[in-house]
Amino acid sequence: MKLQGKTAIITGAAAGIGAVSAALFAREGANIVAVDIDRELLDQLSGQIERAGGNCLAVAADVSQRNDVQNVLRSATDRFGRVDILFNNAGIVPAGKVEAISEEQWDRAMAINVKSMYLFCHGIIPKFKVQGGGVILNTASATALRAVVDRACYTTTKAAVIGLTKSMALDYVRDNIRVNCLCPGTVDTPSLAQRLAAFPEPAEARKNFIARQPMGRFGTAEEIAQAALYLVSPEAEFVTGVAFAIDGGLSI
Repeated sequence: MKLQGKTAIITGAAAGIGAVSAALFAREGANIVAVDIDRELLDQLSGQIERAGGNCLAVAADVSQRNDVQNVLRSATDRFGRVDILFNNAGIVPAGKVEAISEEQWDRAMAINVKSMYLFCHGIIPKFKVQGGGVILNTASATALRAVVDRACYTTTKAAVIGLTKSMALDYVRDNIRVNCLCPGTVDTPSLAQRLAAFPEPAEARKNFIARQPMGRFGTAEEIAQAALYLVSPEAEFVTGVAFAIDGGLSI
């Protein structure tokens, strides 16, 4: 029970890494505030956690909108009294080279992948300072450490996440606020399945994606969730400002 008595906000919690992390954190004793734009999947996750004996508050929100973020923070405090962990996991994966990305696509990716983290951190850090500390974990990507083709916008947003993480880690280390980020490689999630299905030859695309992985396989959401658990747990109290690569060697 590494997170006994803690409350964790997890964005992008309806599926994939977010959903698996929420279930894992709950099993480790945390109260969960699950945030996503998909209300139906959120309710399914909340029900799963509650049936297993955990506590979960599901809040549907557009994480790129200030009012929605403020509602999440207010709802979390009203339900559980305080927040100890913020896991900024929500994100989208726009494909394409710079010339193929529209301004609207660029702005949307920046809003969801970067601005959302600013909004949540802007709102939670003053609360962390008052209560004597807290933990922030952001999801970046292995592509921010080693670029891959056709991901210019995505790579840019995730490189920004690493920069934001390191800056906040340094700025708030004296306030007992730890800030780290995960840099996952390609992970076998529903999001990946949707992206592969958009290729003319999904099976061939899957082979090509696997071929670029030095370990010859995708990561699993469970593996990423275990890394997230370590970074937000007391076991990592001496860890801050780290871009933790968990990518099967992709960024080597």
